Amino acid sequence: MADHFQLRLVDSRMLAPTVRHLAFERADGQPLAFVPGQFLQVHFHYEDGAATKRSYSVGTVGDGSSPVQRIEIAVSYVDGGAATKLLGELPVGGEINASGPYGRFCLQAGDTNGRYLLLATGTGVTPYRAMLPQIAELVKQGREVVLLYGARNETELLYGDEFEAFAQANPGFSFYGCLSRQPRATPRPNDRTGHVQNVLAELAPSAERDIAYLCGNPNMVDAAFTALKEFGLPVAQIRREKYVSSR
Repeated sequence: MADHFQLRLVDSRMLAPTVRHLAFERADGQPLAFVPGQFLQVHFHYEDGAATKRSYSVGTVGDGSSPVQRIEIAVSYVDGGAATKLLGELPVGGEINASGPYGRFCLQAGDTNGRYLLLATGTGVTPYRAMLPQIAELVKQGREVVLLYGARNETELLYGDEFEAFAQANPGFSFYGCLSRQPRATPRPNDRTGHVQNVLAELAPSAERDIAYLCGNPNMVDAAFTALKEFGLPVAQIRREKYVSSR
């Protein structure tokens, strides 16, 4: 059964023009035990008093196995959104109600594949950030991990510099920034033009080698799912999590 608790904001910063990174600690001082890839739910009320909730993946980079004190999420701005108002205006020291963790969008210990293909758009990249310690162990074992991250332009590549630095420090991990609207003024070797699902052909996905994770915009998730099936991946080797912006 999921735990219910209060979170206290300890830090925040803008990741992109419309995305805020928030760092919390539990108000009771307890650490949060979670598996990278899981999410929390934030509970609040509309102005008319109706109860509602929003889901946010935990993006904290821990050691991959121990509970964490710092609980980090990324929140997209939704025009007129109730959650945007709540979290966008929350001051340091402010508290919110939350529960979790939930979800099974996690790396599986029993997998024997040679390569992971991780696809994301927008804040859908957050769970992969939390997986970085696990990814470091995978590539040490000789497995490959490829992250295809789609954004309209470089300002929307959330945590992009972190992923690029991780790729340089961990041979076997590759990061591709897929820019659909505007390329960088100075393109980087692993930049690609277009949407993530259209870059898949370059990687030649195969059922014998790959397990794919898809997280982000539902249109991308659906298009990539279809493309991966056309490459021959069975449904069991395609794991999905859709992010839907809610008011």
